[in-house]
Formats: sequence, C-alpha cells, structure tokens
Amino acid sequence: MEEKVVALIVGAGPAGLAAAACLGRRSVPYLVVEREGCSASLWRSRAYDRLKLHLAKEFCALPHAPFPDGAPTYVPKREFVAYLDAYAERFGIEPRYRTAVESAAYDEGGGLWVVAARDAVGGTEIRYAPRFLVVATGENAVGCVPEILGMESFPGEAIHSSAYRSGGRYAGQRVLVVGCGNSGMEIAYDLATHGADTSIVVRSQVHIMTKGLIRLGMTLVQHVPVTIVDYLIVNIANFIFGDLSRHGIVRPKLGPVALKSKTGRSSVIDVGTVGLIKKGIIKVFGGIKKIIGNKVEFEGGKESSFDAIVFATGYKTTVNLWLKDDKRMLNNDGLPEKGYPNHWKGENGLYCAGFARRGLAGISMDAKNIANDIAGNFLFS
Repeated sequence: MEEKVVALIVGAGPAGLAAAACLGRRSVPYLVVEREGCSASLWRSRAYDRLKLHLAKEFCALPHAPFPDGAPTYVPKREFVAYLDAYAERFGIEPRYRTAVESAAYDEGGGLWVVAARDAVGGTEIRYAPRFLVVATGENAVGCVPEILGMESFPGEAIHSSAYRSGGRYAGQRVLVVGCGNSGMEIAYDLATHGADTSIVVRSQVHIMTKGLIRLGMTLVQHVPVTIVDYLIVNIANFIFGDLSRHGIVRPKLGPVALKSKTGRSSVIDVGTVGLIKKGIIKVFGGIKKIIGNKVEFEGGKESSFDAIVFATGYKTTVNLWLKDDKRMLNNDGLPEKGYPNHWKGENGLYCAGFARRGLAGISMDAKNIANDIAGNFLFS
C-alpha cells in the first residue's frame, strides 16, 4: 500500500520539528516520520546530564517560537527538551514514531519520491509517495569511534560520549577522554569534579572561548567585519586564559568566527576545564599511538594506564544508507555538496535541514527556506 503525501519529513529532531512548523504555517500538508519512539532522541537519550545549550538562547530558538520569559540565557538540556515538546504541541506536530526509512528514490516518470519505510512495532513495510522530501535526520545520527591499534585489548569500559551521562560512577577511576571539542572538554570537567583521575587527548588546534565572548562575537558580526570581530575576541580570550600552548592547547591561525563560517568547526566554550588543566588536575596528552591492555601509548612517547575511555569523537550522518539521489545533494560523507547558504536545496523536490554545521540558528534558517520554496511550488502549481 502506498500513501501519497505532499511533503515527507524524515526525522523528528529540532530540524524536523522546525521544518514541520514552517510548512504548517504555509498551509503545506506534511508528514513527519521518526525511527525512534520519541522526538529529539539525541537530546533525550544521548546527551550528558550537565549539558546546556552552548549559545545564548536568542541564537537557539526555533522559528516562530522564542524561549519563554524567564528561561536562562544558556538553556539546560531538560528545559530545552521541554521547549521542543511545547513547540510540537503549539504547532500541532504529530510525528509517526518507530518508522524507519529504508530507501528513498525519485521516480522520474511519476514525478514523486518512492520511499520505503518499516514500522518497527508491527514489522510491516510502508511506502510513501511524497512530492517533496525533506531530510532532517541531522549531522549527528550515530557516534564515531576511531580505529586505534590494540583497542580490542583494552579491558576497561570504552564508550562513545553519546552513552555518557555523569561522572559520578567514575569516582576514583583513571579516565581518558578522547576529543577536545565542547563535549570532550565538558565531560572531562564533569569527570574531574566527580573525583575521577581525568586526562584528555588534544590533537587538534582549538579556540577556547567563554560563553560571553561567543555571544559578543555573534552579535558584533552582524554589524562589524569578521576579521575585526575575530581580532577582538581572540585578544580578550588570550587575556582571560593566557598562553595555553604550554599546556598542549594551541589556537588555529584562522579566527573563531571565520573558522566556523568556512569549516563548521566550533570554538570550545570553557566551563572550567581550562582552570583544572592549568592546575594539573586534568592532564593533557597528544594523539593515541596504540593501546596495550590498560596502557595507552601516546604520540611523543608518553604513556599512562586507564580504567575507562570516553570517546568524544563526534558523529556522522546515516542518510547515505537510504537516500538514492543521483543528483548529489549530499556528498559521500552525507553532508551538502553545495556550500552555505545554498546547501539546503537539491533537485526534484529534495531538501535537507540541519546539515549546515551552524547549530540551531542554521536549522531555523533551513526550515524557513525550505518551507518558502515548497510553498511556492505547491500553492502556485
């Protein structure tokens, strides 16, 4: 049985909810399908307890729904999930849960997408025939764990950061965090403050900023050239943190705002980790060379033993496993072929939301663009 829909949105995270809300406001019929049993599963089930939005709330609200009065400037995970639930209720969004898309291909003859999905509860196959297909499964579908020589010999717990909740259960243990992005740095801080003997692997050059500096930069860049903004906030950051290179942390030559714009790489917002690194409470190591049992050998000759390893090594998309798109909206890594800001639109009514590496602000922009484009094609055809 084939179900015809005008617009099919795959994914009920923030991107899918935003796209649905914007389509609804433009009177475009849509259906949202989601493989998990809830919306925003990454936020509900795969995020550590102390997580807060890294950007100020004015940069994180979804379209047509600012955060409620009294919401903190940096919204905690629990309050953000509540905001998403209220958002879905406000716009009447009712995703079809536990419905996993297995393939999607465009039928040139029929002028529709042919989408095969599976109902995880009943095990039955469902076929959809949308005119417009919105991929909103996001950049962070599954966790990435690098291949490391000897990893199979490690006797302790080794998990991806998506499985980490709190440092409480690691008190007294020697824990290595692999990855120096926002998640890695915050998890290292959480572990150390819960009494774990904590170390972190820092391989990449990285900008360390305060939340206030990022907020200042994002505000100024709307009125001031990027080079001036970067010069200002880097110099303030250097004054606040000092020279961190002797602690194994080196800044990129490209400024933080320019780096984010050109590569999608975010600055690390310090939550107290730098202070613990300076005091020697959190130890910094270079890249991992190999693992032998519970001993980790690092590049440069250092080695140390650990009871547990947390891989804060990022995520990857899974869209290429099911989307058959010979027009190549997405590349082999499942990310847009076109650069920002033209990344969101493919051909034959294909769109992607939440793939610009620009966080919730990018999601909002994608959702509005997609809804406006679909509405123009749907309402005036």
